[in-house]
Amino acid sequence: MTETMTNPADATALPDDALVWCEIPVSDLDAAIAYYSAVLGNPLERNDEGPNPVAMLPVKSPMDGVAGHLYPGKPAGDGTGVTVHLHVPVLEAALERAMEAGGRVLPGIIPIPSGRFAYTIDPDGNSIGLFEYSKG
Repeated sequence: MTETMTNPADATALPDDALVWCEIPVSDLDAAIAYYSAVLGNPLERNDEGPNPVAMLPVKSPMDGVAGHLYPGKPAGDGTGVTVHLHVPVLEAALERAMEAGGRVLPGIIPIPSGRFAYTIDPDGNSIGLFEYSKG
């Protein structure tokens, strides 16, 4: 099968979103559900209907936005690997909840044009960015 490369300058060939799904491996799904529910300020629910148990990350409309889930797996455990950034309405409050729930917050809030973020390490050692969009 031959794949045709498109010109990056051709915006019609670009997808709407670079990220379409994320999966975060956790060693204890129920403990991770409690942690992420606390950090994100929205409940996650365990779903055992598929071939493997999962917990969906809360979004308004999973069919229209980028979503993902937690799943029983083998986390990197050392903060290396891919970093997933999750939306939070107020960054400082989410960072405080991450520490209270047993995560680590790495020093520094990083501003960028579309918002600001900080890096955290969840209890399984996954690198998770918490991102707050700019207001206005």
